[in-house]
Amino acid sequence: MTRFEHTFDDVAMLAGSAQSATLDLAARDPRRERPPAPIAAAALTSRSPSLPVHPALHQLLPDGLRRGSTVSVTGSLSLLLALIAEASAEGAWCVLVDLPNGSATQLGAEAARDLGIDLARLPVVPTTGESWTNVVGALLDAFDVVAARAPARLTDGELRRLGARARSRQSVLLPFLAQGGSNAARWPMADLRLTAQPGEWDGIGDGYGRLARRRMQVGVEGRGQAVRTREVTLWLPGEQGRVELDEPAASVVELSDVRRTG
Repeated sequence: MTRFEHTFDDVAMLAGSAQSATLDLAARDPRRERPPAPIAAAALTSRSPSLPVHPALHQLLPDGLRRGSTVSVTGSLSLLLALIAEASAEGAWCVLVDLPNGSATQLGAEAARDLGIDLARLPVVPTTGESWTNVVGALLDAFDVVAARAPARLTDGELRRLGARARSRQSVLLPFLAQGGSNAARWPMADLRLTAQPGEWDGIGDGYGRLARRRMQVGVEGRGQAVRTREVTLWLPGEQGRVELDEPAASVVELSDVRRTG
């Protein structure tokens, strides 16, 4: 078991003890009996073509997380967690891969719970080493959603194979990509690509107050004509720890329309 601090991306938040809620699948003894619960849960929910997302994310993903799709997330671990929160709360099994403790992508169990994630159905594989592709491929067989920090070393062939694995197993693959840098991971084959810009925290006054919520811009684009490029403003986290839409639906910016008229 690993202990987590309550964090959002690279900002350390609250002190104190955090909840232990992880399962190191990579280090398990293969001789032990494997729990069938994740596979059973995936089978029970496989009739739905999509997994739900929080209403605040409907402007970005009006159809939810489509089964068999690959949706990359860049720039915000909080956004990654927000994407899986609604599906997790409704019974989907999700797994987090290669988001190591003590780094800029440190996972907060308390933050995940505040977003609505059921920690009892959120095992974590803290590290995969050189077997990242094999581990993620195997997890796609058993879980509804696999969210994994992608290494920069992946080849185009490996990206295509994992995308095909997600489609054949009707799972959702969420690669988490580091932002910027010559060694940053990439996933051009993703069906949808979500990118979060650095946000601004709200709640601190002139020498008083505390961080309460963060406002950030999130854009989405897709391959071909799959989706119209658009951008929304979110509070992530909001005052209650969950994701909130800052702008009304009518003010969502259709970036593809702006480019055509500009």
